[in-house]
Amino acid sequence: MQTKTILAAALMSSTAVTPVVAQERTQVNFWHAMGGQLGEITDGFAEEFNARQDACQINSIYKGNYTETMTQAIAAFRAGEQPHIVQVFEVGTATMMAAEDNGAVYPVHQLMEDAGVAFDESDYLPAVISYYTDTDGNLLSLPFNSSTPVMWYNATAFEEAGVEVPTTWDEVVEAARALKANGVEAPFGFGWQSWTQIETFSAWHDLPLGTEENGFAGLEAEFTFNNDAVETHIARIAEMGEEGLFSYGGRRGDSRSMFVNGDTAMWINSSAYYGGFASDIEDFEFGQAMLPLDTDLAEEPQNSIIGGATLWVLQGHESPEYTCTAEFFSFLSEPEQQAMWHQETGYVPITTAAYELSQEQGFYEEAPGTDTAIKQLSLNEPTPNSKGLRFGNFVQIRDIINEELEAVWSGDKSAEEALDAAVERGNDLLRRFEASNS
Repeated sequence: MQTKTILAAALMSSTAVTPVVAQERTQVNFWHAMGGQLGEITDGFAEEFNARQDACQINSIYKGNYTETMTQAIAAFRAGEQPHIVQVFEVGTATMMAAEDNGAVYPVHQLMEDAGVAFDESDYLPAVISYYTDTDGNLLSLPFNSSTPVMWYNATAFEEAGVEVPTTWDEVVEAARALKANGVEAPFGFGWQSWTQIETFSAWHDLPLGTEENGFAGLEAEFTFNNDAVETHIARIAEMGEEGLFSYGGRRGDSRSMFVNGDTAMWINSSAYYGGFASDIEDFEFGQAMLPLDTDLAEEPQNSIIGGATLWVLQGHESPEYTCTAEFFSFLSEPEQQAMWHQETGYVPITTAAYELSQEQGFYEEAPGTDTAIKQLSLNEPTPNSKGLRFGNFVQIRDIINEELEAVWSGDKSAEEALDAAVERGNDLLRRFEASNS
């Protein structure tokens, strides 16, 4: 099912339901952080679910970016005006788990059981749900938009420069030089720099970000990413900048335009940019490849880690509203919805059935490379270093890492100085989180 089909169904349903019937429906408020095309599809899911039955009304409401949405939900809960469902990005997991300990969160596994809605965690891809389970393996939130960093490349520019897509970091540097010589202004770039160049780089090479199994094993965790491997990696990128091979384009996805307009030919960021690229890029062929490997650190990659967000359910509402919430979650997990979401956006399907449906539909043959994210996540059984991270206050800590890395790119600090400062400042926030949640 394509996006336009969902939206058409939504429009038809909105005209078919009278105001009186709509008022009789059980209302469920769903706050999300999906803007643009992603927001249209997200709202379309809610509208299609509403059209399927007449008992529940999912109100899909955009609340800004990830940080804004999470902050507003916390404030709303304190005021007793919380939504039923809130979309929270992966680095907010520890904060939401602490909220669950304090009775603010309704764990998804418990929600589905209480509502009597069929739910089998084995249906979901292990690499996706392992990030969001408690120590007993119970799923706390529903994976919705799950992604992982990949190497986006300008296939046309590579062909014109006569170079192959790199598989190692040494090859990235050499490819960047060849691309630069052939007229590409800033051959290499990336977005979400903490996620792509520290968190995922470490997982890809099976290196710890911190102690206590990257925070999964306890609140006493301390950061260790100021190690020689990461320092060398950040220093390498800084040297590429000095050579004119790398240009920093900002946080999050701010540098997207640099890839779309052809100024950058290698761009590491989320697999979820596929839908937008397919729509916006007209002047060249593009593709996605696996992340490069530092062969001084490992002979083979371990696995990449999940990004994106999940749907958390907040306490404080009536039982019928939670029944509707559980039924909506069941709808979102159906293969048809997940396969469409995956194919339209580049987010990975959260269930095995959706992945298999995409294969049956011939999607990966029609769009080669679009299964790169799934392959990266499933390369190997995750280790304590590569299953993700669960550090408290990590939303704020990512801002610290951003500040320190920006000091490296501007030449104000060395990689060693910046990483040492990021670890020291980050550990201070970890201790504050531990003190308030022990």
